[in-house]
Amino acid sequence: MSVSKGRQSPPPEQLWKSWDRKARKQGCHATIYSSDGSQYKGDWQNDKRHGKGVYLWKSTGDFYEGDFANGTRTGFGTLTVKSSDGKLQRQYAGGWKNDKKHGYGNLFFSDNEHYEGEFYADKRNGWGRMFYADGSTYEGQWLDDKRHGTGMLRLANDNRYEGEWHADKKHGQGKFYYVTRGQLMEGLWVDDICKAGEMKDFGRDQAIIPTPYPIPDLSLANPDQVLTDAKTTFTETDG
Repeated sequence: MSVSKGRQSPPPEQLWKSWDRKARKQGCHATIYSSDGSQYKGDWQNDKRHGKGVYLWKSTGDFYEGDFANGTRTGFGTLTVKSSDGKLQRQYAGGWKNDKKHGYGNLFFSDNEHYEGEFYADKRNGWGRMFYADGSTYEGQWLDDKRHGTGMLRLANDNRYEGEWHADKKHGQGKFYYVTRGQLMEGLWVDDICKAGEMKDFGRDQAIIPTPYPIPDLSLANPDQVLTDAKTTFTETDG
């Protein structure tokens, strides 16, 4: 005589698996608090911050609002910081990648000093324009947070340098226009100093404080060769 076996029901799910499944964050959530008291409100994917959201640091009061990807600030976003007197001030607005400034953005150092341009891995890299507190501006190339490459520095009195830079200093071929007195220095610069160059009159008629007398013509037999030899000497010394 055969005995029929009935279908057996599956064993009950262990409680820890059920709790883990319910704890996983997916989609849009209300405020989620971390162990240190910081909080996040926004989109989630696969248990990570992903999409649009706002993250507030408990320890500082700073907050970020913008894009997230796989748990990091990636995309476009704004970082606002709290000063010692409790005031909130926007510090950076622009591109991010893996929690670092990356791409094009605006970085504010103070109310009257800021940078707009390209970033790479949290540093000014590429093309950018810097507005300084003393009224001067720099527009040109950057590398590792320093002026490097080709660029123009315009001072508050409109005098300006146009040329090459290295590690935040005038270095290489360049021209310094003394607009206020109507003169131009053109030559080779090393560590912010013109080592070999020629001073010329430039717009003396329109200068604010022109020199009393025009610069006379060079009396050297071969001035170009003298400048060439000087440039070679300083270039070799510079290594």
